Amino acid sequence: MSFEIQELLDVIRIIVLINLSKGTGMQKSVLKQRIDRVCVGFACVETDDLDKTLKDMESEGLIIEKGADVGLTAQGLKLSKEWESLLLKKDPIFEVVAGLVDGSITGLVVILSAFIATLTASTIFLNPKTVIFAAFLTLTAVAITNFSSFLLGGITEDLADFMTLQTLMNYSLSDIPDKKERDKSLLLVKKLFTLLGKEIHRSNLYAAVICGSTTFLAGSIPIITYLSLPAYYNIIASLVIVAFIAGIFLVRYRSKKTRVHWRITLYETLVIVTIATLASLALGAV
Repeated sequence: MSFEIQELLDVIRIIVLINLSKGTGMQKSVLKQRIDRVCVGFACVETDDLDKTLKDMESEGLIIEKGADVGLTAQGLKLSKEWESLLLKKDPIFEVVAGLVDGSITGLVVILSAFIATLTASTIFLNPKTVIFAAFLTLTAVAITNFSSFLLGGITEDLADFMTLQTLMNYSLSDIPDKKERDKSLLLVKKLFTLLGKEIHRSNLYAAVICGSTTFLAGSIPIITYLSLPAYYNIIASLVIVAFIAGIFLVRYRSKKTRVHWRITLYETLVIVTIATLASLALGAV
């Protein structure tokens, strides 16, 4: 199977993979209705086109046909997830990483700042309630900023990527010699991206919520630990939690998604978190 979209059947194949991405089977009639829904009233896909596509996909080991039902194989399910991730952005990798990094750094800066403050004579004038309020105000501000930035920025970036991807597909499909098939292919791609454009807003809202929530949780857990335990035990326990979040969970997640050895990912993560934390403390001391 070629990744390049060269003909109508390739476009239909993408729609089939996305509709079967949940791993459950589906009747051919229901699948045809889903494709017709993409066309929005235009008869751009005939039953023969769908049957031929399914036959090709079965020969490629992507689907299994059992009577009127169609289901994905393991290879087909893997490929469908890749297309779903590319077109629907349902795997918020960037948002999870950003949330863990920002939350860990914010929590670490707040904890170290509070600990340094306890070592100075001015701490007698600090009210514990004021410290708690300032800590969570800072963390909440970062979480809300991440939510807003990734929601607006994500929608803008994804729609721009959609336009580029649609242009590339249209350019490839424009070489189809048969005018009828070419027009059907271009219409189907146009309707498909119109439908996916609506899904992008939903996906980016989900990703932004993930980013904001991850930021707040990654920062609040060590901060709560620091405020709850007695002196010196609190700094040790909270730093251990930050190290676990940034040094183990974040590293493992990045290593799994990028398929890079965990030692390289660990080195990159430690360098970035250390530089960002020291820079924040230095700016706060000015």
